Order: sequence, then C-alpha cells, then structure tokens
Amino acid sequence: MREIAAIILGAGKGTRMKSDLPKVLMPVDGKPMIRHIVDTLQELKVSKIVTVTAPDGDLVRKEVAPNPTCVQEKQLGTGHAVLAARAELVGFKGDVLVIFGDQPLYTVDTMKKLLKKRDEGYSVVCLGFRPQDPARYGRLIMEGNNLARIVEYKDATEAERAINFCNSGMMCFDGEKLFEILGAISNENAAGEYYLTDAVEVALHKGLRCTAVECPVEEASAANTLDELAYLEELVKLRKAKKDK
Repeated sequence: MREIAAIILGAGKGTRMKSDLPKVLMPVDGKPMIRHIVDTLQELKVSKIVTVTAPDGDLVRKEVAPNPTCVQEKQLGTGHAVLAARAELVGFKGDVLVIFGDQPLYTVDTMKKLLKKRDEGYSVVCLGFRPQDPARYGRLIMEGNNLARIVEYKDATEAERAINFCNSGMMCFDGEKLFEILGAISNENAAGEYYLTDAVEVALHKGLRCTAVECPVEEASAANTLDELAYLEELVKLRKAKKDK
C-alpha cells in the first residue's frame, strides 16, 4: 500500500467571520475547523500532514503542532499555496490529498474513495458533489470515466452550467507528479494567481489521466461567513444524531 500525505490549506483570514482569528480556527462543535480535518487524517493514518499558513499564522501553527507547517509568503492563489509545501514533501512518492482548511466535514470513507480511484492509474482525482443550487461552483466536465476539465461558472457555457456535478476543492494527486504539475500552472489570468483547478488541464496536457469521484453534499460544505459556520454546526449535530440512532 502506498504512503499517504496531506496538505491542508490554512492561510485564509477570518475577515468575513468578523473575527481576528484565522478562518480555519473558527470553532465547529467545540473545536477549530482545521482540528476536525487533522483528526480525520490521523484516523486515516496518513504518514505526513503539512499545513500551509499565512506569515502571521502562529495560532494555526500551534493548533496543528507537532505536524509540520510551511508559509505562503504571498497569497497568489490556491496552486501557489500547495507549492509552498514542496520542501516538506521532497521525494515523497505516495498519494497526496489536498484539503481546504475551512471544510471540516469530510469523512475517512470519502478520503478512501479518492485514494481507491488513484489505484486505477489516475494522476489527479477531484472530489465532486451535486448541490441543489450549483450556480456559483465550478463544474466537473466528465467524458466517460475521465475528467476532461474544470470550468468555473462565470466561464461556462449554458450547456456546461446545466451540469450539476460541481468541484468541492478537495483533490488527490500522484505525489511523484504533484509538484511537476503545479510548477507548470500559469498565472495568466485577470487575478494574476495560480489556480489549483488548472492542475487538471496541465496534467492532461502532459498525457496524464484525471477523473473525479462524488461525495455527499454536506461533506463539501465550507465556511466563509458566520451564517455558513452556523450551518456547519447544524450539519455536525445532524450527523451525531444519525450516529446515535
């Protein structure tokens, strides 16, 4: 069995939460969002958990200790954030999960689903979901079992907007190819940023295979606002109630 590593993106600020706390430290069910993710990864028995923090992310670094961290000196996009973890994963040849630190509800079963799909020879596996209102999400465009591309809503055609298979943000990579792929991502876009979603286009251009698997909608829920944080709290309570039945 291949080794598993994980990169948690934890450099986001909590400004829309009206808090001085970094976003990933906002509590859900009594513990920081990022702690939920670390606990799940430890249950999965990953061999290394690397968290990407902002330069002033001392509180995040303390929360995830003794797991290693690295600093994204400038916020130049999600692809750039993952690249910041390169030094911690030099020579790693297993599978690498990339997870956003404000999505605390992913389960071990969902992570295993991504890893199992990697076993079929795919270099990049994206996690998708089917929300009731898919409007603002990027679409996963499948061709049979293969992922052809990720299209952001604003760039999608009417036919593509009719697709309800959406990008959750979580991805699984072949660790031997990860940084080669990310290093080829361009920032030639309006924001001048390096987008993690562009990894699919780069991988396909290199002749690598990409695909996607699906998770329950609630697992892909993220918190950028206090209302969304309250919704996560509600989802955790519902999950606990189901377990108690």
